[in-house]
Amino acid sequence: MQRGLYVDELVVGAVYAHRPGRTLTEADNVLFTTLTMNTQALHLDAAWSAEQPFGQRLVNSMLTLATLVGQSVAQLTQGTIVAQLGLTDVAFPKPLFHGDTLYTQTEITGVRPSSSRPGQGIVSMAHTGRNQHGDVVATATRSVLMWSSAEQRDGAS
Repeated sequence: MQRGLYVDELVVGAVYAHRPGRTLTEADNVLFTTLTMNTQALHLDAAWSAEQPFGQRLVNSMLTLATLVGQSVAQLTQGTIVAQLGLTDVAFPKPLFHGDTLYTQTEITGVRPSSSRPGQGIVSMAHTGRNQHGDVVATATRSVLMWSSAEQRDGAS
């Protein structure tokens, strides 16, 4: 069974590179944009977007954010997360375009036991996403509640 890491396996300062990358296609962008009811022409209207500053449609930034976080799941939180507590400092310094590939890395910036939930801990992470050229296209700070390995060995669900 694949699992992420438990809170007591994480070390502040550790950096994880999540691979493979994810190439975001026109189909991904249009589907996500319409599923989330985001009617922004910058994501849907090729003719209009061609006349805008970037000259083409942009990948929806919420899709970029979801992929940024999602790429870390298998390696860090698969089956070991209790809850996502929050996202802060979200930024998109450069856009992603159809056909760009997103590569994510995560730095562990904080680890502490939960003061109110025995057998669990709070982890802070800084996610950075780069395109295939190495340009930073997304950053986010994330806080999650995670299980400790001792709690799982003792039979908690």
